[in-house]
Amino acid sequence: MGLRWGLLGCARICRRGLIPGIRASESGEVAAIASRDAANAKAWADEFQIPTAHGSYEALVADPNVDAVYVPLPNELHKPWVLKAADAGKHVLCEKPLALDVDEARAMADHCRDRGVLLMEGFMWRHQPRTLAVKKMVADGAIGKLKLIRASFSFPIDPADWRLDPRRGGGPVWDIGTYGVNASRLFAGAEPERVEAAGLFAPSGVDMAVAAALRFPNGILATIDCSFEQPFVCRYELVGTAGSILVPDAFLPPASGPIATLRTMETASDVGEGSDRHETLTFPAVDQYAAMVDSFARSVAAGSLEAPAEDGVAQMDVLSRILQAARAG
Repeated sequence: MGLRWGLLGCARICRRGLIPGIRASESGEVAAIASRDAANAKAWADEFQIPTAHGSYEALVADPNVDAVYVPLPNELHKPWVLKAADAGKHVLCEKPLALDVDEARAMADHCRDRGVLLMEGFMWRHQPRTLAVKKMVADGAIGKLKLIRASFSFPIDPADWRLDPRRGGGPVWDIGTYGVNASRLFAGAEPERVEAAGLFAPSGVDMAVAAALRFPNGILATIDCSFEQPFVCRYELVGTAGSILVPDAFLPPASGPIATLRTMETASDVGEGSDRHETLTFPAVDQYAAMVDSFARSVAAGSLEAPAEDGVAQMDVLSRILQAARAG
């Protein structure tokens, strides 16, 4: 029997990500779904043939037929429901960002550890075959020594969206800048020793656009930008001493199969002399949510998170430092 999942809410990401991902996985099944509106939970259960619909989050957390809980709730509700799920002995996959600040994230991770359950932040992109292949290429020296990471993620948002409410952990840093931070930390293989940032803020105080610069102790720099006011962009680029890898649709790869562009050159003196070589790399069209679900199941079986998963505490620390630096201006 695979890992039995309970979905704590009827969020958009359940429809487009977790439900099809769990079904496409080798290790999981959707056992239950909950909503504070019982009729809504029942409608989703009927639509997706989910065995059990709960009219409260408490009922789902207490369900003995649920092994793991997915928390897709608004950011300010992550901590209380992660703690309650852990108290009920459920493993937890929590949507990013893990918390509202690093203190919350640390308390959540410690609580889950004390209860003997796993907590993982839901960065599905880390489990893509493309991500793992690109990481290996960098480690194998395909672009020389990695020196710079660039990451951008932006889209215009509906003014009525709850993600513009600063009291609920709104703003693009928490919502999409988190991907650029995650990519930088993954490929740098370290935590930044210095963080600088500048931002644009709405009258409510919520960030609307932020650009950040990170310096890692191993001599790698990263630049990250995110915005709720700019056209859609979603990419990262890894630049080394002998080439670069550009990854389009970085965190939302197309179903037809993700690609990347490898650019290499013989020596630095070749720049401008027409000796650059460009190669388009194609990767398997794998459901990244399914890959994340299977990774989580393996982690549960092993009793610890398998790489490249993480519990989100270090990630939240960097996000907090970026937003603090942007506000200090």
